[in-house]
This record gives sequence, structure tokens and C-alpha cells, in this order.
Amino acid sequence: MAGEADLPRPDHVVVVILENHSSAEILDNAEAPFLNKLAAGGAVFNRSFAVSHPSEPNYFALFTGSTQGVTDDGRYSFSVPTLAGALRAAGKSFVGYAEHGSPRKHNPWESFAESQAVAADMTAFPRDFSQLPTVSFVVPNEDNDMHDGSVARADSWLQRHLGAYAAWCARNGSLLIVTFDEDDRSQKNQVATVFVGGPVLPGSYDQRISHYTLLRTIEAMYGLPPLGESRHEQPITAVWRTAPASPPE
Repeated sequence: MAGEADLPRPDHVVVVILENHSSAEILDNAEAPFLNKLAAGGAVFNRSFAVSHPSEPNYFALFTGSTQGVTDDGRYSFSVPTLAGALRAAGKSFVGYAEHGSPRKHNPWESFAESQAVAADMTAFPRDFSQLPTVSFVVPNEDNDMHDGSVARADSWLQRHLGAYAAWCARNGSLLIVTFDEDDRSQKNQVATVFVGGPVLPGSYDQRISHYTLLRTIEAMYGLPPLGESRHEQPITAVWRTAPASPPE
């Protein structure tokens, strides 16, 4: 098993956040063929949990290591450290790509003073993936993230917008993470989380992880100081190849 010092340092990490479904509603669901194709070729976490309800505190947890004491989907402004600021201080970059119509409660960078300049519309997501920032969050609108629309619609959106990147990062030193903000309040906030990319050793993993664990793993990859509750988490180390994956013939 790899140690923290052996974590990959992906050229790019893209984190896609979908909405309001438990892992049982997604994994092996015939209405989500693309997401399950990613799962079959990637690392699937069987014990992945959101940290709160409703949506907004979970986005804050992923972005800052804290729910900031928020227990609703209100409008907030904070002056605290964020993942975007930590990356910038380390000479790295962050962009939050939000589809038109995505509400502020799903776009955490809008609520923090140091990350006001990192927002971009999803139409700005590069076609040349080598031009992506170091880390990005991708947030569909509520019709396409399973909040209001169907599982099938969101799965189709994911394939259209991230399918090419998923194929590309599998051949390169980059990473795609697909996760959910929270479950449907039926499964103790257990959500589907899948890693795909060249550094990933495909398989099914039983490590218990949370949004804080995901943040801590990204921080550890780039040598960033841990934010908030992420300092109490161990980064994910079991899912990485010991050597880069060979490109397909």
C-alpha cells in the first residue's frame, strides 16, 4: 500500500459534484450507464459519505474543510481560507466551472472572499484538456445534476461534457472524481464516489471516506496545508498505481 509520500501529483484534477442521490440509487443503476462505465474502469468507494444536509454545507466542506456552521442553503459570505487560495499560494490554479443556472448554494467559491475570481461558465471548460487548471470543480445546473432532472438526464450530461476528459485522463497523468453532495436522506448520507484516471488502480475499496477525505487527498497531492476538518483525515493512498499506467496499444 502506498504511503502519503507516494501519492500521485496529477497534472489536472476535475471534481464533478452531482446531487441528492444515495450510492444505492446510482451504482448498478441501468439509468446511469456512463457513470457505471466509469465505475467499472475506476476506483469505487463502497463507504463514501457526505457530511451534512442540506446541499450547501457539503459544498463548503469540499472547498474549505468546514461547513462553516451552515445548516441551510442560505446566502453567505466568509473570509476564511479555501482550496482555491491554498492552490494559488502554492503556485497552482483552481477554477470553478458552473453550468448556467447553477445556484449559488452549489457554487461554493461565490461565498468566500478569497475565491471571487475563480468562477467560469461551463462553456469555458477547455477542449484542450492540457489547458485545464490544476484543480477544478464542475457543477451542472439543477436540471442536469439529478436535483430536479432524472438520473438518466444527468448521466447523459456527464457523458457529453466529461466523457472526452475521462478517456483522456485515463491515458494521462490526470484524475476525474465524480461524487455527490448528499444522499436522498435514506442511506445515512452514503453517496457514490468514483475515481478515474491514469494514476488510478481500478477496483472496489472499503476505506471509509467523506468530503473531508477527498479534500485532504487533493491537499496532500500538492503539498498544501490541510484546511479545517480535513486535517483530521488521512489521504486516500490505496487506490494508486505504483507506476504510471501504460498507454493502450
